[in-house]
Order: sequence, then C-alpha cells, then structure tokens
Amino acid sequence: MQVSVEELGSLERRLRVEIPEDRIAGEVENRLKNLSRTTRIDGFRPGKVPLKLVQKRYGQQVRAEVIGETMRQTFYEAVTEKQLNPAGQPKIEPQETEQGFTYTATFEVYPEVKPVAPDQLKVEQPVCEVNETDVDQMIETLRQQQKQLEAVERAAAEGDTVKVDFTGRVDGEVFEGGQGTDFDVEIGANRLIPGFEEGLVGAQAGDTRNLSLKFPDDYGKAELAGKPVEFEITVKQVQEARLPELNDEFFQAFGVTEGGMEAFRAEVRRNMEREAEQTVRNRTKESVMDALYQANSVELPAALVEAEQDRLLEQTKNNMRQYGIGDEQLEAMGMDKSNYLEQAQKRVALQLLVREMVSEQGIKAETSEMRELIEKNASGYESPEEVVNWYFADQQRLGEVEALVIEDKLIDWLLSQAQVSETPYTFDALMNKGQTE
Repeated sequence: MQVSVEELGSLERRLRVEIPEDRIAGEVENRLKNLSRTTRIDGFRPGKVPLKLVQKRYGQQVRAEVIGETMRQTFYEAVTEKQLNPAGQPKIEPQETEQGFTYTATFEVYPEVKPVAPDQLKVEQPVCEVNETDVDQMIETLRQQQKQLEAVERAAAEGDTVKVDFTGRVDGEVFEGGQGTDFDVEIGANRLIPGFEEGLVGAQAGDTRNLSLKFPDDYGKAELAGKPVEFEITVKQVQEARLPELNDEFFQAFGVTEGGMEAFRAEVRRNMEREAEQTVRNRTKESVMDALYQANSVELPAALVEAEQDRLLEQTKNNMRQYGIGDEQLEAMGMDKSNYLEQAQKRVALQLLVREMVSEQGIKAETSEMRELIEKNASGYESPEEVVNWYFADQQRLGEVEALVIEDKLIDWLLSQAQVSETPYTFDALMNKGQTE
C-alpha cells in the first residue's frame, strides 16, 4: 500500500492510497471459495457448485464488498501512518486501475489549538445569599400557586380572575387567535397586551366591554405588531383568589410532615439555597466559557461546524415535537440550519479548547467524584439511592457524568487562575425577575 498526502488548505487534506491488485484479488478469491461451499444453486449439490459459476454470479458483488472494507481499513491505516487526525467524514473517490485499486480521501484535520494563558481571562462570578425576606416572598409565591378561585358577586378588581368571551378585530376582520370562550384573565398579571386586563377593572358578570387597543411594536406575530385592535368582551364571571392557610395541611403538600412553620421555612430555605448554588455555578460556567471563547481564536473545521448545526436543528425540532408540533408543521416552518451557524461555531471552538486544556492539565474524573456529583443531584428526589443506582447501572449515563466532572474541574482550575470579579445578586434577580413575586 502506497500513501501520499496533499495539503489543499490550512486544514484540508487529500489522501491518496494505492492498493495492489493482488491484495484485492486474493481476498475476493478466498470469499468466493467459501461461498462455493455454502451457496445453493439449482442443479448442483451443496458444496459442489463450480467456482467459475459462483464467480460469474457473485463476483462483482463480492469484489465491491472487499473494496469497501479495504477502503475503510486502509484509510485508518493511512491516517495513522501519516499522523493525521480527521475531523468529520472523508469524501472518498475510488478508481480501479490495471495495477490495482486507488482512491483519494478528502477531509479536514483538527486544528492545532493553543489556548491563551488563563490569567488573561476576565470572569464575572455572581454571588447570592438567601435571606429571610427571600424566604417570605417564596412562601407567598407557593401560596399563590395553590390558590383557589371562588365566584363573587361584585365588580372586578386587581388580582381577580375574570372569565370572558371575546372577539378581536384588526381592520374590521377577526384575526387568527382573536376569539375565545370561557377565557380566564387575571387582572394585574400582565400576560395580555397593554390595556386588556386594565379594561376589565370594575366589570361585573353580564357586562360587555369594548376596548380599543394596540398591539405592541415587538409583538410575536409580525402581521399584528403595532396594529390597532378592537375587542368586544362579554364578562361571564368574576372570581376572587382564596389563598391557603399556612398550616400543617399546607406544609404536608411540600413534604414537611412535622415541625410546623419553623421546619417548613427551613425546607424552603434549603431548596432556595440549592437552586441558587446551582444557578451561580451555571452562570459562572457560562462566564468562564464566554471569556475563553472571546480570548481565543480557533480555526474551525467546516465539517464539525456543519455537524453541530445539524445537531442543534434536530434538537430544536425534537423539543418542538414534545409540545405536539408534528413533522408537517415543522416542514412548513422552513427551519434552516444556517440560523445556528454562530452558535455552532462557538460550541465547536469551545469543545476544541476544552479538549486541549483537559489534555494539557491531565484532568480526569475519579469514581468518588462522579458518585459525589450524582448523590448531590439525587438529594432532591424522593428516593436518592434509586437515582444513584440508575446512573451506575448504565455506562453511557455514567460517561455523561464523567464529562460533567471533568468540565467542572476544568472550570475550577480556570477560576483559580483567571481575573475574577464578584457581583452580588438578590435571589429574585439571580433566578430571573419574578421567581418570588
């Protein structure tokens, strides 16, 4: 086997592999001989089929199989011999000659990656301490989530839920989604366009309201954005929210069976602190990765970027399928992987940088570290031990945990070297505004 390499660009290579005919022909002959012992052809006893007949009937098929297997095997041998590290699948162009079989394989190789010194990275790290006010707000949020609605014979006010039928018209025509029956509107929730909820204050069951409003300029449906709209609304019922009492029955709904209010507050605080810790960790990790990406310029193999685009597009489609969107609807949306180019480039660059630094630092995941991470994540479940066993029962799941441990250790190492500035956050601001309101 003769191998030569041509550089087509900084990352693109063309590999030429020449395989002597005797290697192909010898393997084809061996397979045909074995086939003649097992194949069945009318008029011949098993094992007595003439080799020439087997060759005439199966020769081309067997040769194609041998050539395919030989290409796969020799490609691996050739890139190993030439110390090449292919990125993505090669484009194979075969060619048969009198002297044997030749093919060229065109592919990209992984770039040489040299990350900047970590002390050049500037990282923002959020810090958050859960206080008593945060706990009070969260408990009130939990009460709101458990509220019951009761019909009342009075005018609607802030905080009430009004059940309505409505019809909306733009330019005199009912628009798509512009009609609703028995639709619940919570006044003050700010879930509808400006003026809709406010327009129901003071309304009673049986009232009709006509509202002249306008869709926001940044409304989700472009055909409606910024346009005037007329709503005709019939009020069917006014409902008042009844919040549950903070008693043992309420506490038991959240797994607190004894200890009363003190135990309940402690449980709420623990959950909030666990959520805050995880969010701080995730935000810090994002900050580190952003800093790493901005500080390093990496030449990216187009094949890896395209594969990542395909993966991101399919991931989006799968997420949408979980919400009941069918393949026909997805097709009609005309989703294009080009929308994921920038995200794919960033992800591939970070994968290459992380891989290089993990190798440089010799970072590995110990079994004890993997178990510690699994047990920590399992602590919020009803049967933590079952969760731990579930992970350790599957090597693929365990491999995912191993990757997380390695990534976490790399993040910790980078944080120990980088220029880190701490930014204080309230719990509500950290968890996105409105979590405790």
